[in-house]
Amino acid sequence: MHGLSELFNRLRDVSGLVQAAGYTGMAAIIFAETGLLIGFFLPGDSLLVSAGLLGSQGYIDVWLMGLILSVAAVAGDTVGYAIGKASGPRLFTREDSLLFNRKHLMRAHEFYERHGGKTIIIARFMPIIRTFAPVVAGMGEMQYPRFLAYNLVGGVAWVWSMLLIGLFLGRTFPGVAKHIELLIVVIVFLSILPAIIARLKSKSET
Repeated sequence: MHGLSELFNRLRDVSGLVQAAGYTGMAAIIFAETGLLIGFFLPGDSLLVSAGLLGSQGYIDVWLMGLILSVAAVAGDTVGYAIGKASGPRLFTREDSLLFNRKHLMRAHEFYERHGGKTIIIARFMPIIRTFAPVVAGMGEMQYPRFLAYNLVGGVAWVWSMLLIGLFLGRTFPGVAKHIELLIVVIVFLSILPAIIARLKSKSET
């Protein structure tokens, strides 16, 4: 338990994590969050914006990072799709564990039922949902060429929008880097806002 506590504490220090992870580590994190069922707790949005902020200060090459992470994001969703296609409905009967919660899978499935293929793009901007959306697409046997098109658009849009937001804020408001914790709270809130709105809307319709 101490090891897990230390891991989560490190994940909260996103600026330090970006610098420590570097290009390879960041690619692994983005891949895991989008391609592995155990990656739902990783702070993808915050990491990307933080990387953009660090890029504005010259610590990293934002353009190289964007290229690498776009590939990682697309590859991650591809793996998630393959997991869903191979596992099929069996995942819905899998027991909950420390790193798997069936409730998250069900939420992604409900979202997919409402929005169809567009879910692969929309879910990129929604924590947790983005981890399970490609799995649900694979389970639903979406044709791979169609999935790949959504995957490419969503992956590239997510990575570059987050990076460029960080880059813009860092260059326009240099002092924002000193308040990165507050910025991350805002980013997380905006990330989950679509899910909150969708949940409230579905409750009002019932």
